[in-house]
Amino acid sequence: MCHIKDKDHTIDSRERIDQTKSPKKSKRDVAKKSILVVDDEHDLLDLLEYNLKKEGFKVYLADNGEKGIALAQKHQPDLVLLDVMMPKMSGFEVCEVLRQDAEIKRLPIIFLTAKDDEASEVEGLTIGADDYITKPISTVKLVTRIKALLRRYEETEEAEDQLKAHDLVIDRDRYIVVRGTEEFQLPRKEFELLYFLMSRQGKVLDRQTLLNKVWGDNIYVVDRTVDVHIRKIREKLGEGYIETIKGVGYRFRE
Repeated sequence: MCHIKDKDHTIDSRERIDQTKSPKKSKRDVAKKSILVVDDEHDLLDLLEYNLKKEGFKVYLADNGEKGIALAQKHQPDLVLLDVMMPKMSGFEVCEVLRQDAEIKRLPIIFLTAKDDEASEVEGLTIGADDYITKPISTVKLVTRIKALLRRYEETEEAEDQLKAHDLVIDRDRYIVVRGTEEFQLPRKEFELLYFLMSRQGKVLDRQTLLNKVWGDNIYVVDRTVDVHIRKIREKLGEGYIETIKGVGYRFRE
C-alpha cells in the first residue's frame, strides 16, 4: 500500500486529502497546464490525479512505461511525473526514450521514487530528469516544485535564441549545439548548463549557483550532479571550453 504525506502527516492512499487544511492558492499560474503521471500504483495515481486537478491541472494517467510514452507523444503534456521502479520498463528507460523524441525531448520530468540513495538520484538527473522526489510524497511540496519547474521552464523558453563563442553555437530554437559542421543534441540539463555557462563567458560560477540557476533553488540536488554533467559535456564537445577552477567551480573560457 502506498502512502502520501500532507504537510506533517502521512495518510493512507485510500483517503482523500482534507482540502480545508491546505492554503487557498491561485490557479491562474497553472491554467491550461497538463501533467502526465506514470506510476504502476493505482492508488497513488488516483490520489495524485485528485490533488493535481484540485490545483487546476489537466491530468493524464498511465500505469506503465509504454502507456506513458504513448500518452506523452499523443498529448505532449507540460510536465511528466514518472515513477522509477516499474515492471517491464523502468522510469529511467522511459525518460531516455522521451529525451530522444524530437517533439517532446524538452519536456520537464520529475522522478517519483522510493529509492533515496545518492547514486540513484545522480543517475536519474544525469539521464535527463529535472527533479527527483522520494516517496512518501508531500503533496504541498510536490505542487510547489511542479509550479517552480514550470515557471523556470517558461523563463528558459524566453532566453536568447542563439549564443556564439569560439567555434560553438548554441541554438535554443532547434535545441542543438553546433561546432563547425557537427551538430550535437545534448540532454536537457546538459544543454541548459552549457547555455548558462556560455551566457556568462569568462565568469567563475560556483556549484551552488549552477544548481540554483539550472535545477532551481527550491530543488534538492547533490553537488556531484554538476560535476557529472560537466564531464558528460566535455566527453561530447571536448575539454577546451569549460575550465575547472579548483575549489570554486567552473568557467566558460573567454
